[in-house]
Amino acid sequence: MNITKKDLGKSQIELTVELTVDEFKPYIPRAVEKVSAEVKIEGFRPGKATYEILKAKIGEMTILEEAAKLAVDKTVDSAIRNNVTEQIVGQPQINISKLAPENPMEYKVVLTLLPDVKLGKYKELKVKEAQAEVKDEEVEKLISELREMRGQETISESEAKDGNRVILDIEIFLDKVPVDGGQGKGTSVIIGKNYVIPGFDKHIIGAKKADVREFTLLYPAEHHDKNLAGKMAEFRVKIKDVFNRTLPEVNEEFAKGFGLKSPEELRSNIKKSILAEKQQKNEQESEGKMLEKIIEHSKFGEIPETLIKHEGEVMMSELEYSVKKQGAKFEDYLMHLGKTHAQMMLEIMPEAVKRVKVSLIIREVAKLEKISVAHEEIHKAIDDILKQYKGNEKVAERVKSHAYHDYVENNLTGKKVVEKLREWNVVK
Repeated sequence: MNITKKDLGKSQIELTVELTVDEFKPYIPRAVEKVSAEVKIEGFRPGKATYEILKAKIGEMTILEEAAKLAVDKTVDSAIRNNVTEQIVGQPQINISKLAPENPMEYKVVLTLLPDVKLGKYKELKVKEAQAEVKDEEVEKLISELREMRGQETISESEAKDGNRVILDIEIFLDKVPVDGGQGKGTSVIIGKNYVIPGFDKHIIGAKKADVREFTLLYPAEHHDKNLAGKMAEFRVKIKDVFNRTLPEVNEEFAKGFGLKSPEELRSNIKKSILAEKQQKNEQESEGKMLEKIIEHSKFGEIPETLIKHEGEVMMSELEYSVKKQGAKFEDYLMHLGKTHAQMMLEIMPEAVKRVKVSLIIREVAKLEKISVAHEEIHKAIDDILKQYKGNEKVAERVKSHAYHDYVENNLTGKKVVEKLREWNVVK
């Protein structure tokens, strides 16, 4: 078997593998057996037709093509293992390049490699992390929201006033032309809270059920919908229902509704929750700045397009999952932004490149600093997943695979590396 190696650039190499006539010959009888088992030939049991019979029936090249597939399956792993020392990314691309009767068989293997990374300064970067603080007003704001959630409602025949919840049918126009997507049936608005644009709810005060209100309002210049931003819009609003709302007092009974003993304990828990959320946000920000600095100080070989494309697809899936988790459709979300799937993917690409670079940096730091994960940690993480999905055979099969083991190992190692980088670089 003759193998030559060629650098294609862009972090790709090509192996050309040639099998001599004698090396290729043993695969032909196996191909005959396999093909004859799949092709029905009168007078022969499956798998028993001869080479000459099959050749006359389906053509010689069909047999040779099957033999070539068998030869590739048998030889490609050793060809790669014995000729490539670099780290391979993704699956090899295999193409049979020469195939003819009584001739050597040749195939080419294109492999994508991890690019080289030369780390610059990755310690003592002195990235400052903001100190998280919680003000009393923030706690009271959340208490107020909880009261709103637990409020009791009764139908009102009176005029709408501050604090009422009103059900409306809304129509929006620009120069008397209906705005695309500007109609809302059964929209819920609480008087006293800005809805759509500031001042909208003030025009509903004093209205009763079945009343119609028409008014104009200026959309803020920074409004997300560019067609409406900074423009004067006309509104036609029909009142469907008015509800009086009674909010609960913040007392022991209210606190017990959240599994707590007193209002003081409720406020304390809310404060801790807000503080933890702020700390997490600050940690993410300082971590992002730290990694950006390390990227700036590092040099990267040419990053394969396949790596960037894969990361972009992962990010798109994460975004879609986040949108669906909030109860919206991803297609509606894109329509709201006025973007196609392809346009969104294009916007994601710069961040995808950054995430690939971060992964390469983490891998290189782990290698240089000899940071690894014990087998016990990996197996514990896998066992925890298996317990969580106990009885789900499909998940169990995936989790027990070698590929998932590698995923868990890389994930845990990455976390350890980031912890060490924070220890070396982040100043609180």
